[in-house]
Amino acid sequence: MVEAWHRPTKAIIDLNAIKENIKLEKKLLKKGQQLFAVVKANAYGHGLIPVAMAAQTAGVEGFCVAVIDEGLALRRAGLTKPILILGVNPAELAPLMAANHLSVAVDSLEFLKQSERLLHSEHLKLAVHLALDTGMSRIGFKTTVDLQNAVNFLRTHPAEFEFQGIFTHFATADAATDGYYQQQLKKFQQLLAVVNPLPPYVHVANSAASLWHQACGGNMIRFGISMYGLNPSGNVLAMPAPFKPALSLISQLVAVRVVNAGESVGYGKTYTAQKKEWIGTVPLGYADGWLRRMQGSKVLVNGKKCEIVGRVCMDQIMVRLPEQLPVGTKVTLIGSEGSLQITAQEVANYAQTIHYEVLCGISARVPREYID
Repeated sequence: MVEAWHRPTKAIIDLNAIKENIKLEKKLLKKGQQLFAVVKANAYGHGLIPVAMAAQTAGVEGFCVAVIDEGLALRRAGLTKPILILGVNPAELAPLMAANHLSVAVDSLEFLKQSERLLHSEHLKLAVHLALDTGMSRIGFKTTVDLQNAVNFLRTHPAEFEFQGIFTHFATADAATDGYYQQQLKKFQQLLAVVNPLPPYVHVANSAASLWHQACGGNMIRFGISMYGLNPSGNVLAMPAPFKPALSLISQLVAVRVVNAGESVGYGKTYTAQKKEWIGTVPLGYADGWLRRMQGSKVLVNGKKCEIVGRVCMDQIMVRLPEQLPVGTKVTLIGSEGSLQITAQEVANYAQTIHYEVLCGISARVPREYID
């Protein structure tokens, strides 16, 4: 998608905030724990390469991505620290991952058998993290028998595989109650008991587990949403440290007009003015990730909260202004103006979703501008 640089809509990314969030998290780590920055999905919408570079400067020991191409992009950018691909991949891509020193999550013996032949023929060695399914039902080995078979295969093929790690993922680490979390942790410990010796990396903690379940153990933290300054639980649990949001979304008024009583705004005639009103047009819409359901939500204009009226269009929204304002007036959709702010969590609450989706949904058409 083309980035719209010749338009006043942009996302401002504060790389200093990301660095400070990493430093805060490092203070919470136990001795011997390493921090891997999760930069998948374009660094949760913040920009893969700039965020990874900032995270490296702040002292992370490695990176987590979701797909091979994200890892390749980091390598092309010159990043040499360990990179773990959290998603499973076809065996035919094992040589590509090995050649680029990308570690990969594995959840089947079949993958190991198929990739072993390919790796052997090309004299390559692949670093593997065995995924354990303790209750997410997404990826991972579920039984001790299957896990032991995979471990045995890895250890009998040392030329083709490095058994680098073993991990699981918690479904409810950000919940107010910890019953299911404890159930998953117990399952993980039962599976782990059949692996001796353990690989170098044993990891269970995402942002939520690292903040509220530090006793879960492991020597590596997958630091995701909190690196960007947001609360993994939404508003369910209080954050133990003052993490700072790194992203603001801003634009400007590009048109201002009078709408008289009885006149309507936008597609479907879903809003009709009850009196004379000033309506401002902002160049951002659902093609930029500002969901159509955001009609009725508020943005900040000239230090006041103003309602989006009429349906969100593909490329524009209309807002009701308190008075006539000049074209070019700043509009803040996520961020602060003086004492007022609109957080990604507020946007998510209105859209009936989570802030992860709000941030990841900001499309590639919106340019990212970096503060460092």
